[in-house]
Amino acid sequence: MSGLNSLFNRATFGTRCKTCLNLAVSRIKLLHNKRELQLKNMRREIAQYLQTGQEAIARIKVEHVIREQNISAAYEILELFCEFLIARIPILEVQRDCPSELLEAVASIIFASPRCSDVPELLQVRNLFLTKYGKEFVAAAAELRPDSGVNRAVIEKLSVGAPPVDRRLECLRGIARDHNLNWNSSSTEREFAKKHEDLLDGSIHIPAKEPSARSSTDISSPPKQQQERPHHPHPVLATPMSDNPPSRREPPLPSPKNTVPRSTLRAAGPGEAEANRPPSDAMERAQAALAIAERALVAAHTAAELGKVKLFTREAVHKHPG
Repeated sequence: MSGLNSLFNRATFGTRCKTCLNLAVSRIKLLHNKRELQLKNMRREIAQYLQTGQEAIARIKVEHVIREQNISAAYEILELFCEFLIARIPILEVQRDCPSELLEAVASIIFASPRCSDVPELLQVRNLFLTKYGKEFVAAAAELRPDSGVNRAVIEKLSVGAPPVDRRLECLRGIARDHNLNWNSSSTEREFAKKHEDLLDGSIHIPAKEPSARSSTDISSPPKQQQERPHHPHPVLATPMSDNPPSRREPPLPSPKNTVPRSTLRAAGPGEAEANRPPSDAMERAQAALAIAERALVAAHTAAELGKVKLFTREAVHKHPG
C-alpha cells in the first residue's frame, strides 16, 4: 500500500487528477442509487402521515425530502463536471493557468468539495487544484467572490436555507398525487400562510397589570385614623419663681378613643386578634401598625415629662417649706 502511495505521489498532475475524478464519479453513482431508495421510502412515509391526518409531521418531513433532492441534483451536476474535466485533462496539464472554458467546472468542484463529505475524492481534487493554481484561486471559488465562476445551480442546491413555502406545498401535493390520496391541502396552506412572530424580538406585547382603584387610593392617601390623630405638643416646664405651682399644670393625656387598653391586648390571644382583624391589604395593616406605634411613643413621652414635673415640684417643696 505504501508503494502505491509513493507511486501516486510521483505521478504527474494529470494522472493524479484523472484518478481522483474517476473515483469521484464512481462514488457519486453509488450514492445516487442509495439516495433514490431513501427518498422513495421517505415519500411513502409522508404519504402515510397525510393519510392519517398527521399533517404537522408531514410538513416537517417534507423539508428533509426537498433537501435530499437538492443534494442529489447537485451530485448529478458535479458528476457531469468531473466527466468533463476527465476529457480535458491534457489541457489542464499543459496550461499553467485555468482555461476559461474549464473555469466553471473547476470552481464548482472547489466550492462543493467541503460540502459533499460523502465524496472525499473531491477534496483530493481540490488539493491538486490548490497546488497548481494557488491559494488565491481556491479562496475565490470557496468564498464565492465576484467572477469566481461557480455554477449557480450548484450554489442553490447545496445551500442550507429552508426551502420556500410554495416548494414545500408542491412537494406535498406531488406525494399525495403519486400515492392516490384524496388530500385536502387547505389546512396546510393556512398554516404556511401564518406569519409566526419571533418571541425573542419582543413583538408580542404583554399589557401591564393596572393597579386597582382601592390600592391606588390606599397608597395615595393615608388612613383616616392617622389623619384624625391629635397632635400633642411637648409640655412646657414651669420655673421655680412662677406664681402657679407646676403641680397644678399637668400635660394633656392622649385621647382615650385612640388608646388601646393594655388589658384588652393582654386578654386577646394571637388567634383571636387575627380573627378580629378586618380584612385589608398589606399597606393598610402596615400604616395602622405605624399609627399605633406613634401613639405609644407619644404616650411614653408624655409619661416621662409628667414624671419630670412631679420630681421638680417635690424639690421645690423641700426648698421652700410652708
